Amino acid sequence: MVKRVALFVTCLVDLMRPRIGFAAIRALEAAGCEVVVPEGQTCCGQPALNSGDRDHAAALAKQTIAALEPYEAVVVPSGSCAGTIRCHYPEMFEHDPEWLPRAQAVAAKTFEIMAYLDEVLGWKPEGVRINATATYHDSCSGLRELGIKAQPRRLLKGIGGLSFAPLQGEETCCGFGGTFCVKYPAISNAIVAEKTDAIDATGADLLLAGDLGCLMNMAGKLNRKGSKVRAYHAIELIAGMGDGPAIGEEA
Repeated sequence: MVKRVALFVTCLVDLMRPRIGFAAIRALEAAGCEVVVPEGQTCCGQPALNSGDRDHAAALAKQTIAALEPYEAVVVPSGSCAGTIRCHYPEMFEHDPEWLPRAQAVAAKTFEIMAYLDEVLGWKPEGVRINATATYHDSCSGLRELGIKAQPRRLLKGIGGLSFAPLQGEETCCGFGGTFCVKYPAISNAIVAEKTDAIDATGADLLLAGDLGCLMNMAGKLNRKGSKVRAYHAIELIAGMGDGPAIGEEA
C-alpha cells in the first residue's frame, strides 16, 4: 500500500538549499511513498520558541498543525524542525484542551526523514554509487531529541564506493545552535573552529550531516580556512544526488 506523506520542507531548505527538498522527495518516492508538499506550511516556530517568544511560536505551531493534519505521516529533512514538532508542540499546548490533542496527533506521526526511511519503511538505497570518503556529524537536536544516530549510517552504507572516516567529537555541537550563533558569535566561532579542525583531521572528502543549519555553519568555516572538504546533507547522497554542487558551491 502506498503511503501518502507530507514533506515539511523547512525554512532553510526552502530558502538556502532546495536540492535537499528534491532529494527527500526522490528518496521517499523510491521507497514507495506518494509525497505531498502542503502549501500551508511556513516556519515550525523553533526560532521564536528558542527566543522566548511563545505567543508567535504557538501561532506558527497552530498553522503548521492545521497544514499537516490530513496526512498519514509527516517527514522532515531536519532533526531540529522534526524535534520541535515531535517534542515541543505537545509541551507548548500542554494547558490548551483544544490544541493539545491536535498537537499530539501531529507529533506522533512526524519523523526525521532518515529515521522514517530506515526504521518505518525499512528501505535501502539501490543503484547509488559515489567514490569518496565521508565523515559524519551528529546534529544536537536529531541526536538528543530524536535518537538519530544509526539510521543515517545504515542508509549510507547502502551506497557503493562510499567509505567512512571516524570524526573525533562527532556528537559535539558545531556551534550553530540556531539563534545561539547570532547571540554569541565569538563562542560559536570558537566551537566551529574546533569542529572543522577535527573534520580536516579525518582526511575525508565529504562532510555529511542531517541538518542544514549545522552544515551551513561548518561548510562556511571550512571554506574560510581553505579546506577542500565538501559538505552535503546525507539525504542528497542517499537519493543519488551527491554529484551536484556541495553546500556553498552553488552559483
